[in-house]
Amino acid sequence: MNLKDTNPRVKTVFSLSTLALILTAAALYAGPLNPPVGPVASTHKTLTEVEPRIAINATNTPGDADSLFKIGAPGSYYLTGNIQGVSGKHGIEIAGGGVSLDLNGFDMVGAPGSLDGIRLTLSGQTNLTVRNGSLRLWRGCGIDLSASAGNVSIHDINADSNTLDGIRVSDGASVVRCTASYNGAGGLRMSNGGQAEGCIASWNGTEGIRTGDGCTVSNCSAFQNASDGLRVEIGCTVSNCSASNNTGNGINTAYGCTVSNCAAFGNANNGILCFGFFGNGGCTVAHCTVYSNTGSGIDVNFGSTVNDCTVRHNILDGIRCGSQCTIRGNTCTNNYTGGTNAGIHAIGNDNRIEGNSCTGAARGIDVDLAGNIIIRNTCSGNTTNWDVVAGNVCLVVQGVTGAAILGNTGGVAPGSTDPNANFSY
Repeated sequence: MNLKDTNPRVKTVFSLSTLALILTAAALYAGPLNPPVGPVASTHKTLTEVEPRIAINATNTPGDADSLFKIGAPGSYYLTGNIQGVSGKHGIEIAGGGVSLDLNGFDMVGAPGSLDGIRLTLSGQTNLTVRNGSLRLWRGCGIDLSASAGNVSIHDINADSNTLDGIRVSDGASVVRCTASYNGAGGLRMSNGGQAEGCIASWNGTEGIRTGDGCTVSNCSAFQNASDGLRVEIGCTVSNCSASNNTGNGINTAYGCTVSNCAAFGNANNGILCFGFFGNGGCTVAHCTVYSNTGSGIDVNFGSTVNDCTVRHNILDGIRCGSQCTIRGNTCTNNYTGGTNAGIHAIGNDNRIEGNSCTGAARGIDVDLAGNIIIRNTCSGNTTNWDVVAGNVCLVVQGVTGAAILGNTGGVAPGSTDPNANFSY
């Protein structure tokens, strides 16, 4: 439209409309025309808000005479890079409680003469967490938080080739998804009431995993350690674990423990030993597979129960028990045929041996003392199927074989209708 030919009134309306559009655009893109009173504040986040933790460095956590870095106040701390150890110092010293330390995936490497990788030096502290990184070649422990009074959590840590223990913690600690290997002492050592879950301990100088009383060990693997694979004290629970090719026992417990759904293979002593101390026993071993150990497959003491286990190719007895035990529903096959050892060997009295299958050993079931009950077991293919002294409750029947069966009927009675009879076949 040509404004020269337009009515002046139209020109005025057009100009006002144009001005209104300009003002509206300014309001939209230039911010408010009347800003709030006071200094202008930034809308950006501070570094603390972006990373609300404290970096481990010489400024935030300066070390002292025996540490490269020292944490002295509660808070959340993290590594920003690898740490190289020096002689005479810990890598990181923790001197207080309420500390969460994230290694952030970095590597802490010791040096000749160095101390622990991470150490709590002030006793009685609580609420400590260390996670997500590796510690190796320290001349003490990889991590030593044993001075803590409780509430310790360590997870996703690799502790490798340290002179003492890979990881050492106090009462009530939780150690999850950690690996400890080639350490000069133990892989993982924990005190009373703790939990180890999903951990691997291998090639360590003593036990792979060792606990105090009342601990839970689950879904862990211990192999090629220079002593026992797993050693736990009074009242512990071990479940879904594997212990193989250790120089000592695969799994070694004190009294009052439960071992279930575990495998013990190729250990230089017993597969599972639940012997206790001072005549105590009272352990339960259930649903375990124990194979090719140099000692006995399973060895339990007074008042213990072994049920539904598979025990095979062990050099000594398949299952060995003291007194007052229940040995029920186990399969014992091919346990050492060259000596006098047995599929099941009871060396005490007041035992109940029931519903087991024993084949391919020097002796199927061997009972040394009077006062036991032996019922509903089967023995076959042993050099001597039964070796039971006088004074026990035991009926053994030679099973009767029948002709071939094809179809819906056939066969003969096994030789006895007594529901508690034991059978040789």
